[in-house]
Order: sequence, then structure tokens, then C-alpha cells
Amino acid sequence: MASQSQGIQQLLQAEKRAAERVAEARKRKHRRLKQAKEEAQAEIEQYRLQREKEFKNKEDAALGSHGNSATEVDKDTIEKIKKIGANYEQHKEMVLNNLLNLICDIKPEIHVNVRING
Repeated sequence: MASQSQGIQQLLQAEKRAAERVAEARKRKHRRLKQAKEEAQAEIEQYRLQREKEFKNKEDAALGSHGNSATEVDKDTIEKIKKIGANYEQHKEMVLNNLLNLICDIKPEIHVNVRING
């Protein structure tokens, strides 16, 4: 009976060691998963920063060219406004005189469709 008791004791100890090994393996697995997750998170952050930098460069390039064309449009607009102003100053007297002549020089005439009954 003592050998049976000793055998049971050995089985219990073996079972306890196996449970400890399983628990230790689970802890290692958990640590590895946590480390892998942290590494993946760091990679994701690095990739995100890289993509943001590329986007910012492209955005700056696009806005830079847009800014140049906006400046050119503003310059052309100012030139056209100056030309229109100069054209106005050059021709305003002539236009006013023509309008006044048309308004003031009235020549009364009888319309061709008027019938004089008499």
C-alpha cells in the first residue's frame, strides 16, 4: 500500500509540475503576444507618420502650384482693370458728346403712316 501511496504521490507531483509548465507556457505566450502587439503598433505608427509626411508633401506641392496660378490670375485681373479704366478715361468725353447730340438735336418729322384728313 505504501508503494501505491507513493505512486499516487508521484502522479500528483507530476500533475502539479505539468500544470506549472502549462501555466508558465501560457505566461510566455501572453508575453510574446503582448510584445508582438506593441511591435505591430509601433510599425503602424511609423507607417502612419510616413504616409502623413508624403501626403503633406503632395498637398504642399499642389497648393504651391495653385498659389502660383492664383497670383497670375490676380495679376491679369489687375492689368485688365487698369486697361478698362484707361479705355474709359480715353473715350468718356466722346461718348458723352455723342449721347448729348442724339438727345438734344431733335428733328421733328411726320411719320410716314400718319394720315392728314383735311
